[in-house]
Amino acid sequence: MAMLPIAPIPPITIAGPTAVGAGPIGAAAPSGGGSFGDMFAKALDNVATSGAEVDRLSVQAATGDLNAAHDLTIAASEAQLLTQLTVEVRNRAVEAFNDIMRMQV
Repeated sequence: MAMLPIAPIPPITIAGPTAVGAGPIGAAAPSGGGSFGDMFAKALDNVATSGAEVDRLSVQAATGDLNAAHDLTIAASEAQLLTQLTVEVRNRAVEAFNDIMRMQV
């Protein structure tokens, strides 16, 4: 039985656009894509913006200027979910840091 040479496995690509980039897994990030710190800072800005929107809609509701009550409910739910996501990411990052610090060299 003859053995055929093994062809290299092509890189796995992610179908569709992504926030990080649509290149092969393990490939270097594009130079214009920004770093993890930049993406995290943008995410924190989104959380702050969402909270400010909830505050603005709450003031409108208190003064009677809010036309659609569901806008406040949706914005409050979105702000809550973004805050929970941010806290969970922070917890996972701290847990990963602690695991790295416990590794023996």
